[in-house]
Amino acid sequence: MTKTIAVAGKGGTGKTTFTAMVIKYLSERSTGCILAIDGDPSANLNLVLGMELEETIGHIREETMLDVQSGRYDPSMSKHDYFEYRINRSLVEGDRVDLIAMGRPEGPGCYCAANNILRHVIDRLGNDYDYVVIDNEAGMEHISRQTTRDIDLLFIISDPTMRGLMGAKNIVELTRELGTRIRRSYLVINGVRGELPAPLAERVKEIGVPLLGTLPYDEQVVEFDIVGRPMIELDSDSALVSASRALLDQAGIV
Repeated sequence: MTKTIAVAGKGGTGKTTFTAMVIKYLSERSTGCILAIDGDPSANLNLVLGMELEETIGHIREETMLDVQSGRYDPSMSKHDYFEYRINRSLVEGDRVDLIAMGRPEGPGCYCAANNILRHVIDRLGNDYDYVVIDNEAGMEHISRQTTRDIDLLFIISDPTMRGLMGAKNIVELTRELGTRIRRSYLVINGVRGELPAPLAERVKEIGVPLLGTLPYDEQVVEFDIVGRPMIELDSDSALVSASRALLDQAGIV
């Protein structure tokens, strides 16, 4: 049975880097196949995974709708089959890790039928994998638009600031408003130097989900960012890798 893991947080908290740590952990600790879904419109999960991305789901969807509206679409193939064909072609295949990117959300106009087809195709594609790992946008609307999958584990990432924790609280509230089915949720605070300051530790109690733990500030991550090296290649002795492994062990994601 497929296990679905989602990572969310406001921009700049390190959620995409943590998503890479989740995928790195799964690839090392399990023999299962992983589908990585980049649900952030900025589409940079491929960079931290070191994978070449050529097309996004958003581009496929809008290009197809333009073809339909202009009369260029060939009706001999159903839209469902055509979407499935294009999505399968856009899949970036790796060593036990494959990647698709959602791209930007829909533009003006009604795309309800196309979105429903896409949800069905993406959900069915995910069933072919042992793990689906989703790097979300700052909110959770994208996941409700593009997949109906239940979430087994949601990691909400914050940096060690009041603004970051308020963003995390907003995500918790948004998931409840959207009715997203989430079995377990955890807060993770990233980029901590030393102990978590007392005012932040107090604010954590108001977030509404348990604090799984903290991740340290890691100079090696900064160095990788400067040269554009994929985070998936971080050394085993990296402070971030070691701390992420401990937290993911505790969360029991395998």
